[in-house]
Amino acid sequence: MKIGTPKEILDGENRVAMTPDSAKMLQKLGHECLIEAGAGERAGFLDADYREAGVTVVDGPDALWQGADVIAKVRPPTEGEVDRLDSGKTLISMFYPASNEDLMKRAADKGASVIAMDMVPRISRAQKMDALSSMANIAGYRAVMEAGNNFGRFFTGQVTAAGKVPPAKVLVVGAGVAGLAAIGTSTSLGAITYAFDVRPEVAEQVESMGAEFVYLDFEEEQTDGSESGGYAKPSSPEFREAQLAKFRELAPDIDIVITTALIPNREAPELWTEDMVKAMKPGSVIVDLAAERGGNCKLTVKDERIVTENGVIIVGYTDFPSRMAKQSSLLFSTNVRHLLTDLTPEKDGKINHNMEDDVIRGATIAHAKEVTFPPPPPKTKAIAAQKPKPKEKEKTPEEKRAEEMAAFKKQTRSQVTLLTVGAVLLLAVGLVAPASFMQHFIVFVLSVFVGFQVIWNVSHSLHTPLMAVTNAISSIIILGALMQLGSTSYLVILLAAVSVFMAGINIFGGFLVTRRMLAMFQKS
Repeated sequence: MKIGTPKEILDGENRVAMTPDSAKMLQKLGHECLIEAGAGERAGFLDADYREAGVTVVDGPDALWQGADVIAKVRPPTEGEVDRLDSGKTLISMFYPASNEDLMKRAADKGASVIAMDMVPRISRAQKMDALSSMANIAGYRAVMEAGNNFGRFFTGQVTAAGKVPPAKVLVVGAGVAGLAAIGTSTSLGAITYAFDVRPEVAEQVESMGAEFVYLDFEEEQTDGSESGGYAKPSSPEFREAQLAKFRELAPDIDIVITTALIPNREAPELWTEDMVKAMKPGSVIVDLAAERGGNCKLTVKDERIVTENGVIIVGYTDFPSRMAKQSSLLFSTNVRHLLTDLTPEKDGKINHNMEDDVIRGATIAHAKEVTFPPPPPKTKAIAAQKPKPKEKEKTPEEKRAEEMAAFKKQTRSQVTLLTVGAVLLLAVGLVAPASFMQHFIVFVLSVFVGFQVIWNVSHSLHTPLMAVTNAISSIIILGALMQLGSTSYLVILLAAVSVFMAGINIFGGFLVTRRMLAMFQKS
């Protein structure tokens, strides 16, 4: 099959759906690659780079759309581009079918197969094709960079000869892929970072990145704020009021707000209201990543940067991934390449549009002259993050001392019991055994007892560095063996000789191993 990528026609869109590297991988699947002349220039990929990778560069969109069997692009198609489709073609691109129903039906009537990259199900097997996550990751990072470009101070705090500079305080609303990327970037720049999400199970992820999770005193809703696929679900009116009250409390102290909250196929929820903007300090910055869907702040103007009357800067750009076109193109083209790998299971250059496959079926919105959106729920469910385990309450010094005393008493009782049992057994043996036997038996028992106490009382954490020396010290029992060498019994002499030999190995071997261990820490 011929995989073709046209030049994006939307103003300001700099990404491209095929890179020279992804083209090489597609050719290994048996496909032939085409690209419209100049399609990759804005992302930093020249036509010469594509030719070197074995890609055929064609002049103009007409030649590209006519010559390609599979069209891979970034942005949703226009009406004119949909009209270029026919029953033998497959379109792979972002589509947003819930917002483009007429365009989707028009493509279905043409008989073309349409795969929406934004509809790839969020299951483990499909992560490598999840273009939404790839682009959200870049958007979250770029949002912090854009905030820093508009913010008039350092992110990190500094103490200089000229005075002290306090760190910036950043609030990230929504801890999805974009939110976590923003949190990671913000904390790495040294800002004091707070994060909020309706899903309490993400608190552990947020805190592991060095940010502070903002909890609400609203147990009922915050115990279950997520739905299938890891997306947030709409909140109840009561929870929403508690959430807005918390944000109003935080607004005067926050320097930078980054909002990322979106609910699939819905308008962006309003989370940062006009009164919160008015409560912020002059020079504060709001970066609204939900601007394309109406914005989490209703003062946001799509694709513009505005300054409010009280000096708050609101950034509503919708092209953050396109502002990092090369990186975005590399990730998006990799997502497309992985999807085409699944569509070409035999690696023979033939597309197998298997509608029984969860990923392919979920992403397909038009096939065989039918609209196939919305898809059925995937057979494999997305694995949601587990709710964090409640933290154990820190014990007071009194409680710790009480536990230590209880453990000491328990150990003392155990030792007294063992000693009592041993004494009783020793007395019982002494009543029936001859005096010569008891003399050796008492030495044996005392050796065992002393050796046990010496070894057992060594801390487990010191076993490795002190093991060899402990072996040497425990070989004090060699003295008992030497005393028995003067016995009149040949059996006792034999056993004593064997004991001396084995204890000698323990002593000299222990010191030898200790010497080798110490040599490891000596400088050459």
